[in-house]
Amino acid sequence: MPVITNVEDLRQLARRKVPKAIFEYIDHGSYDQLSLTANRNDINAIRFRQRVLIDAETRDLKTKMLGEDVAMPIAIAPTGLTGLMHGDGEMLAARAAEAAGIRFTLSTMSICSIEDVRSAVKGPFWFQLYVFKDRGFSEEVIERAKAAGCTALFVTVDLPMRGQRHCDIKNGLTVPPRLTPRNMFDVMTKPAWLSSVLMGKRKSFGNIDHYLKKKGGIWAAGRWGGDNMDATLSWKDIAWLRKRWPGKLVIKGILDPEDAKLAANEGAEAIVVSNHGGRQLDGTPGTITVLPHIADAVGDRLDVFLDSGIRGGQDVLKALALGAKGCFIGRAYLYGLAAMGEAGVAKVLSILRDELRVSMSLTGVKNIGEISRDILYDNYDDARRNV
Repeated sequence: MPVITNVEDLRQLARRKVPKAIFEYIDHGSYDQLSLTANRNDINAIRFRQRVLIDAETRDLKTKMLGEDVAMPIAIAPTGLTGLMHGDGEMLAARAAEAAGIRFTLSTMSICSIEDVRSAVKGPFWFQLYVFKDRGFSEEVIERAKAAGCTALFVTVDLPMRGQRHCDIKNGLTVPPRLTPRNMFDVMTKPAWLSSVLMGKRKSFGNIDHYLKKKGGIWAAGRWGGDNMDATLSWKDIAWLRKRWPGKLVIKGILDPEDAKLAANEGAEAIVVSNHGGRQLDGTPGTITVLPHIADAVGDRLDVFLDSGIRGGQDVLKALALGAKGCFIGRAYLYGLAAMGEAGVAKVLSILRDELRVSMSLTGVKNIGEISRDILYDNYDDARRNV
């Protein structure tokens, strides 16, 4: 086993452990991958102000996300097909998150169902909803999330239609799948991965199978999801959901200050600044570039979170300095899951926690509440111009 020091080490290990089609599904973005690249480049362009001779013995990472106590300002983002990275992937990731004292968010397009995840953890978790044309599905799955004790509903709004991901088409990861001698051979050369998936509780989209009341298989469920994507989704639907969901409502996929203000007007408790990990509209700014403008636009009307591009604790610290109340990790935890199962997710969370603590010490802040734009070089815009 190689020495693991950062998320990139786990990414490289995951590349060797899972089939190419599965790895590139999580690793790549849409079209020319400009947004995917911008997410990392924009984060890397930000510079810290290093401070010295400040008592750095104790650093407190505890905070609240959506009013809930968490051990650090990090949560696991909703990601589709997680149970194909490793058998029972959603359940394993939820357990690792609970052990680390943070929240796990389950995707509508998960392999394990809401009920599966409920059986795997003791405390609350969050649920993410895709609003399909079939509103009966939304109503049923909301009731199931309520019954499972989910305390927040994340509504993803940046996927009224799917952005093209070239690698998925080339690798045959389509509905129905395109089987070739190459990808069949690739699967057979990953026996540990194949065994974990075959031994997993489910092989299809658990939440959709539950609704369809049949075992049509992953591609039949995937076809249903694709056919039911709703390009008519609007703010009226957010009002409709607000009436049906009594808990915290979070709108995920905001990239513009005007949309952030509209979300506050609709009664959302929080938003996630996100470009879907660079997997939808290509050519957007990195999420951290628009974050401070959005945070300034909404003030304290709602909580602002950030995802897309987070790979380490320093990334989290930069986001907090620019107005985020916390960060969500998607690819980072999936690399850990694909590489080492539950232990890999735990390793990712440990890496982020330790790097965040050290970076807080070296920028002179003692707790999450002390983090501000003052820890960045001059100010955000000047830092970017001087890199």
